[in-house]
Amino acid sequence: MDYQAVLHDVWDAVRPVLGQGRVATYIPALAAVDPRRFGMALATVDGDVYGVGDWREPFSIQSISKVFTLAMALSRDGDAVWRRVGKEPSGNPFNSLVQLEYEHGIPRNPFINAGALVITDRLQQLTGDARGTLRDFLRAESGNPSVDFDPVIAASEAEHGHRNRALAHFMASYGNMESPVSEVLEHYFWQCSLAMSCADLARACGFLARHGERADGARLLTRSQAKQVNAVMLTCGTYDAAGEFAYRVGLPGKSGVGGGIIAVIPNRCGLCVWSPGLDAQGNSVAGMEALDQFTTLTGLSIF
Repeated sequence: MDYQAVLHDVWDAVRPVLGQGRVATYIPALAAVDPRRFGMALATVDGDVYGVGDWREPFSIQSISKVFTLAMALSRDGDAVWRRVGKEPSGNPFNSLVQLEYEHGIPRNPFINAGALVITDRLQQLTGDARGTLRDFLRAESGNPSVDFDPVIAASEAEHGHRNRALAHFMASYGNMESPVSEVLEHYFWQCSLAMSCADLARACGFLARHGERADGARLLTRSQAKQVNAVMLTCGTYDAAGEFAYRVGLPGKSGVGGGIIAVIPNRCGLCVWSPGLDAQGNSVAGMEALDQFTTLTGLSIF
């Protein structure tokens, strides 16, 4: 298949929706990004990379980081991870407090903010440096040693992260935090501030297309664990729009409010698309359209 030609066709198809949606103004450092920016990259399991638009431009990965922290915690802790966080779609906004109270401090899944805080907490307990462990992993898997945090974004996250603080303290009141809340929050904010390009992220999620095998051939996850991560991405990766994403795209995916979305086609490739204009659920408008167009043009999905 001529992936480069397909990506150009996708880019042409999404031009009418570029600029639609709103950037994430509640994180001031993200508010200045041009919503008409667009990039898309595809990295095959064999290491070939294709891209269009702003596919080499670094952007704030935000909640996309949650896929990688989950994978690293799962690789070290196995099924014990699931004792503190569920696997079900939330049906509520990604930063909802209401659901936590109903469910006694156990987050519905690892991709809403509460669940990601639990995973960061566990990774901190397992490694002693959750954010550094994540950065080193992403540098290795992307093949880009310059992948790093954006201190301006991290500071902005910390200054305006009142809801995340509330979530973490609420879970701590139920005994579902092992590390000091302030420590977990610091690592979480820095993890979300990582800046990567579409090319970096398409490569970095390749281990999920290879059923848990890393870029160097080492095994991070068992096939069963890789299946688990992909399954939770499909059902929970785009917050309360996961059903729409599965219906339109038909791939495991994970979005972030920086405008990025990663997706996985097992045995074939990792994908990443970036466009900062977001819909009401916090997903990239042009990114959703691009992945919809990609699976329509290629016929590639998990179904």
